[in-house]
Amino acid sequence: MNYLAPMNWLPLQTDEQLSALLEQSHQRPQVIFKHSTRCTISTTAKTRLEKAATVPDIDFHFLDLLAYRALSNKIAELLHVYHESPQVLLIRNGECVYDESHLSIYMDDIVAQVA
Repeated sequence: MNYLAPMNWLPLQTDEQLSALLEQSHQRPQVIFKHSTRCTISTTAKTRLEKAATVPDIDFHFLDLLAYRALSNKIAELLHVYHESPQVLLIRNGECVYDESHLSIYMDDIVAQVA
C-alpha cells in the first residue's frame, strides 16, 4: 500500500455522530483517535498517524478530549474500553476490536488489525 493522501480527520463531537459511526462500522472499519491538545505524547501519536500512508478503506474520526470529555466517557462505556489519552479505537460491527494508547499507536498496527 502506498497511499500518500493527507489524513482526512472526521470530527467526532456529538452523540449523533457517534451513533452514525457505529452504524457505519457494519460496512467499513471506523477508527476513533482520542486526542488531548495539552499532551505532547498525544501530539506525537497524532503526528505519527498523519505522516503515515493513509488507508482509503478506513474512516478516521478525531475526538478532542478536552472539548468533548463527556462524549469520550460515553465511548468508553459503550465500547467497554478503559479511557486513555491518547487512544486509538478500531470499531467493526459496532464493537471495539482493537485499542491502543500512548506511544504504542502506529498506523501499521491499525492496518494489520483491519487485514
